[in-house]
Amino acid sequence: MTYKSQSVAKLYFIAAIALFAAQILFGLILGLQYLIGDFLFPAIPFNVARMVHTNALIVWLLMAFMGASYYLVPEEAETELFAPWLATAMFWIFLLAAAATVAGYLLFSYSDLAALTMNELLPTMGREFLEQPTITKLGIVVVALAFLFNIGITILKGRKTVVNLVLLMGLTGLAVFFLFSFYNPTNLVLDKYYWWWVVHLWVEGVWELILGAILAFVLIKVTGVDREVIEKWLYIIIAMTLITGIVGTGHHFFWIGTPEYWQWWGSIFSALEPIPFFMMTVFAFNMVNKRRREHPNKAAVLWALGTAVMAFLGAGVWGFLHTLSPVNYYTHGSQITAAHGHMAFYGAYVMINLTIISYAMPLLRGRNAANSNKQQTLEMWSFWLMTISMVFITLFLTGAGILQVYLQRVAEAPQPFMAVQDQIALFYWLREIAGLIFLIGVVTYIASFFIGQDEPEVVLGES
Repeated sequence: MTYKSQSVAKLYFIAAIALFAAQILFGLILGLQYLIGDFLFPAIPFNVARMVHTNALIVWLLMAFMGASYYLVPEEAETELFAPWLATAMFWIFLLAAAATVAGYLLFSYSDLAALTMNELLPTMGREFLEQPTITKLGIVVVALAFLFNIGITILKGRKTVVNLVLLMGLTGLAVFFLFSFYNPTNLVLDKYYWWWVVHLWVEGVWELILGAILAFVLIKVTGVDREVIEKWLYIIIAMTLITGIVGTGHHFFWIGTPEYWQWWGSIFSALEPIPFFMMTVFAFNMVNKRRREHPNKAAVLWALGTAVMAFLGAGVWGFLHTLSPVNYYTHGSQITAAHGHMAFYGAYVMINLTIISYAMPLLRGRNAANSNKQQTLEMWSFWLMTISMVFITLFLTGAGILQVYLQRVAEAPQPFMAVQDQIALFYWLREIAGLIFLIGVVTYIASFFIGQDEPEVVLGES
């Protein structure tokens, strides 16, 4: 650790991993509720488990993005963080708000939670992924503004690098587009139209800038490749991301009541969206192949390469499978969408956060460069357990989706939704088994930070 204020990131990383484990646990509950409809009912109804699963995902990814920023920005800017105390204060506010919101989901009916939080004063609740009470959303805005202020001032007073500026651009976009969660028109078409301005322009727009910046930072550190080479790649990748991702929002506008031209715009630009992810894969492997030193943190290098490959497969290939409007006409809202969503989120955002945590945590815990060999071996096992099980989760959901589309929407005698669900239950059981293996991978990842840490440290070689 080069700068003392980087230690703030440790709080964010620990909380993020804890929320990650909770997210997976609720995912397993959801998987069982697909198969055993009254599992844990009425204590944890399906809609509540789903809210906790998706909201925990969003919160822990944001928490990890903030931790990553607090770690890498001082090092890139070559100066201490402007206000470490503010970063610490915002961490506790964010964590307590998240905990209170989850407790609200679990302890109250959603309508009672809306009344309790006075949602009627500024109605924002009730929309997928944006179920948080208005008071929680306001808290997120306060945390985001304080975070941007802290990061922005640090960059202004220090060295300006491409990594820092791309990261700042992504973080600013994250904050700006979240403001559309407060716009809740009564017209359903308008509602869905602008709802995607948060959801799509986050995960297929500005979050990809954050992903690119973090990946570039880690590759600079572990490969020793000239910064100028990595920065040129980063420029090209983010340009393609913004060109394809912004207009690619149109693939969500196919069937919600918007003009027909969106079927053309959405299809064309969405078909181009795999390009930046493919470029990211080539970029990562090129940098590692051209490395000028063997970094002792092999686990972080593995996570970095895995991020590029899985992001390309999940967000690129599986996204392309059902993004053209003539195909999406049959597949939208099916388990094919769920297959794409699971692998895309894991590949692009879960893995990049695990990459920076894998790289930074040994340094934050006082090691020279990396965890012990035993710890890294365990961490690599967690990589393969999580990654292979996610591949199988995706394949099982894809199989379920193909059968669902045929039986429900294409066959000469289409069957009702619930009749089809019974016939694809085998895929859900297989998905649940793969999910259990994924949870084992998460536990193994956490264990890797504690087991075998008494071995002699791996010492960083000449750089």
